[in-house]
Amino acid sequence: MITPYYKSLSHDFNLVCGDTFELLPQFDFQFDMIFADPPYFLSSGGISVQSGKIVCVDKGDWDKSMSPDNINAFNLKWLSLCRDKLKNNGTIWISGTYHNIFSVANCLTQLGYKILNVITWAKTNPPPNISCRYFTYSTEFIIWARKSRKVAHYYNYELMKHINDDKQMTDVWRLPAIAPWEKRCGKHPTQKPLSLLSRIILASTQPDAWILDPFAGSSTTGIAANLLGRRFLGIEREEEFAAISKARRLEIDKLETYAEYRHKIADIIKAEDTQTNCFAQEPLPIEPLPLLE
Repeated sequence: MITPYYKSLSHDFNLVCGDTFELLPQFDFQFDMIFADPPYFLSSGGISVQSGKIVCVDKGDWDKSMSPDNINAFNLKWLSLCRDKLKNNGTIWISGTYHNIFSVANCLTQLGYKILNVITWAKTNPPPNISCRYFTYSTEFIIWARKSRKVAHYYNYELMKHINDDKQMTDVWRLPAIAPWEKRCGKHPTQKPLSLLSRIILASTQPDAWILDPFAGSSTTGIAANLLGRRFLGIEREEEFAAISKARRLEIDKLETYAEYRHKIADIIKAEDTQTNCFAQEPLPIEPLPLLE
């Protein structure tokens, strides 16, 4: 049995603190969707701007630069593990920049995944480029792939169209980076906004789906999943970030905070206007995840 770092009373949020490569093989369970924000391998002494101040972009030993061969080996290993834990009709989303995303794409193809889209997340509030020698970095990429080339995946086309003012949604998403209210419990250095994860989850899962994040960080994936009536398993190596995850999940146990956060996410507000079955109609059943104490 695996001892969780934190498990919600409703069993819809499960967080394990440890190494994905050691823990994930122990789960005899398959997920409907996986979101992964793996290391970008950017921590090599660079600088950026945050809140008007010049800061170092080094994030920790887990993000240290590696050789291309080592990056490929790392990506092959975790993507192979994730493929085993994905349902046959399941999909995986992986975020990145040019530093790691080409390796991820090659590994996906090598392992037999089918790449469906490469989303360009165009940030509406990017930090300035202080060197003034390049175009300002304002985008990240998110690959969407399914496990099997032959088994169809789930895509809520009608909802995505409705959210996009009744026009087909393109693969360019203009969304802001995280807002101050998303950092009340602390901040992960690569934290993704709830608006981004909410769109991903609404697009590719149905109510009550199980979602895995093998590099959970501060568990934005899990918070978005629970706001939308989905269930979550996160694995995070650093206890500092696991503590932030727990605090964030305890926040939305308060009904007023839960309602506040849903009201701040535009896609949720628009989704509530539709007849599409994109939210759980009843409370989630108390169904423990196998292997967790």
